[in-house]
Amino acid sequence: MVTAVTEGVKVSVDVTYQAEFSSPHQHHFVFTYKVTIENKSNQTVQLLSRKWEIFDAAESSKIVEGSGVVGQQPILEPGQSHTYVSGCNLKSGLGKMKGLYIMERIVDGKNFEVVVPEFQMIANIFHN
Repeated sequence: MVTAVTEGVKVSVDVTYQAEFSSPHQHHFVFTYKVTIENKSNQTVQLLSRKWEIFDAAESSKIVEGSGVVGQQPILEPGQSHTYVSGCNLKSGLGKMKGLYIMERIVDGKNFEVVVPEFQMIANIFHN
């Protein structure tokens, strides 16, 4: 698990290789990642959007942007957290992701960036 804290917002990411949904001989590797966002600040915040940079050893990197996370734009009061699970398909068994969330402080409408720490996706294809 990797963790980063930006302006009182803590982001933790845990990655799992999904061997049962992957086909290494067809260059298809599936990973899921669980993200927990914790508001450790004393202000209510809302997650507005995300921007991911995805690196795959078999391809050039790509940028993925969009509103919210898995269709939600959670509002977090001080001390609250939000957890979601998403996934990424790679053509190789080796990659990494990093990114940021655009958050808004509800009290003054100020937007700020929250770092999503870089995490590695490594297929354990020699495991069974």
